Amino acid sequence: MKRIFEWQPYTDERRQIWDDFVQTSDNGVIFHTRRFLSYHSHDRFCDASAEVFKNGKLFAVLPAVAVEQNGRRALISHQGASYGGFAYNSALNLKEAFELADILEERALSLNCSRIQLTLPPFIYQDNFSNYIDFALIQKKYSYLKRELSSAVALFPDTNKMLAHYRIEARAAASKSERAGVEIAECDRFEEYYEILKENLKMRHCVTPTHSLDELLLLKRLFPAKIRLWGAFLGDKLIAGVCNFTVNPRVVLAFYISHDEKYQEFRAVNLLFREIMKRAAAEGFTWLDFGIFTVNMEPNWGLARFKENFGARGIFRDTFVKDL
Repeated sequence: MKRIFEWQPYTDERRQIWDDFVQTSDNGVIFHTRRFLSYHSHDRFCDASAEVFKNGKLFAVLPAVAVEQNGRRALISHQGASYGGFAYNSALNLKEAFELADILEERALSLNCSRIQLTLPPFIYQDNFSNYIDFALIQKKYSYLKRELSSAVALFPDTNKMLAHYRIEARAAASKSERAGVEIAECDRFEEYYEILKENLKMRHCVTPTHSLDELLLLKRLFPAKIRLWGAFLGDKLIAGVCNFTVNPRVVLAFYISHDEKYQEFRAVNLLFREIMKRAAAEGFTWLDFGIFTVNMEPNWGLARFKENFGARGIFRDTFVKDL
């Protein structure tokens, strides 16, 4: 079979070219960009990213790192991102997907890696839905390391159509919050919000946020229009917040959700999401990624129930693995 593509390791000189391509790709997200990955120090990861060319023109990019994993060297999706895999041209066809899978193995072997592990973005991030990459990986003898359930809400400019997908308790809670005087506004009060977030995660899950406050503020500086904090206020008091990442032109990701337990009775998070969804739809977004409600494929039943109240449905966030 005639070779379609050529590839080369990524170099920092091509950073802007890479990021420009991600913006116009079929499935590229903020996590694919060098600008996002740059918030990590250069010595934190062994970068193993690659660019793929068709007839001399950039066709796909692969953000990746090489790590030591259980006594072996592995090529994996960049650890500084929620997911990765190839960001590719919207014209990708089945034959090309198979060749990208071959290039993936070539890149791994060039780095003396004996394992490949990729976490792909859910399908809602694609402009043209297809499972070409998934199918090619399965045919190339990859297996599922895990299949987490993420939650997605379809957004509609018609507010009534969107609210029709809410369960009655979600609509009632949002109305109760509104009647109690809670107001929703975009803000920059990250320090207050982060204190609520830390306490919430510690109390509910015994974990700390993925990002430090300094890292979150750095990301906000890097992406001032794409990382947005929405607050629920009782008077001037911030009682809940959601930090959204504009991941690509179609999808908004609710990255961090938190509320002050002392104000639980005001049901502010319900009103927050009602307003966030209305405003995202008005801005032209078609999906809200509500984040996963499984961890290592174990369901969090309460979290699933909460997100389903807003019309969320579970979609796969798949991690593939292959030993070479």
